[in-house]
Amino acid sequence: MAVHMPFGRLFLRRLVTVYTTNEKHNGHKYIPVKLTKRRDTRTFSAACVKYNENGGDNSDSVSLKLTSSKQAFLSRRRQPLSPLERISRLLPQDTLSPEVMQLREQNQSDDHIHVPVTLSTHGEDGHQVATDEEDPESHSVLDAAEDLNTLSLQLEEKPVSHVLPGESMLAFGDLLIAEYRKKRVEFKKMFQLETEGCLQSSWGIIPHKVIAGQPAGQFLKTSRGVPLFIRRASLEDYVLYMKRGPTIAYPKDANIMLMMMDVTEGDCVLESGSGSGALSLFLSRAVGSKGTVLSVEVREDHYRRAMLNYKRWRTSWSVRRGEEWPDNVQFHNANLCTASSLLAGQGFNAVALDMVSPQLALPTVVPHLHSGAVCAVYLANITQVIDLLEGIRCSALPLLCERIIEVPIRDWVVAPSLQKNGQFSTRKAPIPDTDWRQDETSDENDREDLTTEENPDPAFGSIPYIARPSCEQTSHTAFLVKLRKCLL
Repeated sequence: MAVHMPFGRLFLRRLVTVYTTNEKHNGHKYIPVKLTKRRDTRTFSAACVKYNENGGDNSDSVSLKLTSSKQAFLSRRRQPLSPLERISRLLPQDTLSPEVMQLREQNQSDDHIHVPVTLSTHGEDGHQVATDEEDPESHSVLDAAEDLNTLSLQLEEKPVSHVLPGESMLAFGDLLIAEYRKKRVEFKKMFQLETEGCLQSSWGIIPHKVIAGQPAGQFLKTSRGVPLFIRRASLEDYVLYMKRGPTIAYPKDANIMLMMMDVTEGDCVLESGSGSGALSLFLSRAVGSKGTVLSVEVREDHYRRAMLNYKRWRTSWSVRRGEEWPDNVQFHNANLCTASSLLAGQGFNAVALDMVSPQLALPTVVPHLHSGAVCAVYLANITQVIDLLEGIRCSALPLLCERIIEVPIRDWVVAPSLQKNGQFSTRKAPIPDTDWRQDETSDENDREDLTTEENPDPAFGSIPYIARPSCEQTSHTAFLVKLRKCLL
C-alpha cells in the first residue's frame, strides 16, 4: 500500500527496511524498499512479506494505514513543567504520595500523542488481524506538513476587502511594520516586502506572498496562529528602525528644530552632520520639490550610510504613492570649517548643525545665513552648550541666543481596569453606615457584577480606567539651541 503526503518542495530520500520473519526457520530477512519521489508528493511503500523456503512471496496482502488528526499534532508540543513536577521527578518513586503519582500519570498520558499505524494482515484462517504500532519518525514529518499546509491555505484564501479611492494595496518593495501587542508592544520590526521573502519572528512566520496584495493596517496570523498587525512604515518609523552609523536626531527633536527654523516649501537649508540621514529626510520633506538641502558630512562612512538610507526611502515611497520623492538633498563629504568654496555664492534660509564643536564652523556659516534667519544647533551635553556660547562671545558673531531647550516626552498608560478573571471592573458607590441600607446595597452590587459578567460591553461610563506613566520612557536625547542672526 502506498501512503501519499504533500510536503510542498521538501523531499525525503531514505530507505525503509521491512522486517520479515520466516515462520519455519524462525529467521529474519530484511528487504529494502526505496522511497520514490515526486515533485509535490512524497510516496513511500511498505509491506510485510512472508518468506518461504521456495523463495517466493506469499500472496497474502498486508496494508499499512497511517491515521492522524490535526488536534493531535498541535497538542504534541511539550508543556512546561510546574515546580511540583520538577521536584517530584527528582525524588524516588516510593516516596511520592498517591496524589502526586496520579498527577504524574495524568500528565504523561496527556503528553504522549499516539499516531496509530494499523498493520492489517490476513491469517491462515482467512480472518483479518489488526495490530497497532507507532512510528516515532512520523511526528516531525507530519508537523512540518501541518505548517506548510497552514501557510498554503493563507496563500490561497486571501480576504477581499473594499478599496477606497486613493488607497493602494501592499506591493513588493513597500516598507512595512509588523507589531504584536498584548498589554504593550512586545514585538516590532520593519521589513521590506520581497518576492521570495518571509517575515520571521518568535511567534511564527508569514511569507511575503501572503502579505502582498492585502490592504495596510490589518492583522495577519502567523504559522503558529498569532495575529501580527501589518502596516506601512511612516517616516518616523523609518528613521527609528533604519540602519544607522552614528546616533540619529530623534523625531521629537527634529520636529522642534523644524519649528525653530520655520522651514517652509521652497527654502534652501544647510545641514552639517548628515549622520545616518534622519534629519536630512525631515528637511527634504519640509522644503518640498521646490527647495534644496545641502548636507555636509566630514566622515566618509557616515556620508555613505546617509545616502543609502535616503535612497531606500525614496524607492519605497515611489512604490507606495506611485510618484517619486523629491530628489532635493545634495550630500557632500567635506569639512564645513574649511568648505568656504562649497558655500560660495549661496544664501540659506536656515542652518541646522549637528556637530561636536559647532562654534568652529559658525564663522564659515554665518556670512551665508540670511539676516533674521535661525541656526538650530543639536548638542548632546550641556558642556557643549557652554562652549558654543563662549565661542560666540569670543568671536563676536552676530548671533542672538533665543532659547536653549530640552524636549521631554512622557508616555502614559490609559486602559480599562480589569479583574483577575479578565472581566471589566465596575464602579461601586460608597456604602452608607446605616444597617438597613447594607443589605440593599450589597444586592445592587451583586446585580451590577452579574450584569458585567453577562454583558461583555457595559454601558458608557460604567468602567473605571487606570492612568499612570508608562514604565518605558524616552530619556534625554539632546539640547536644542536656537540662534538668530542679527545686524549689529
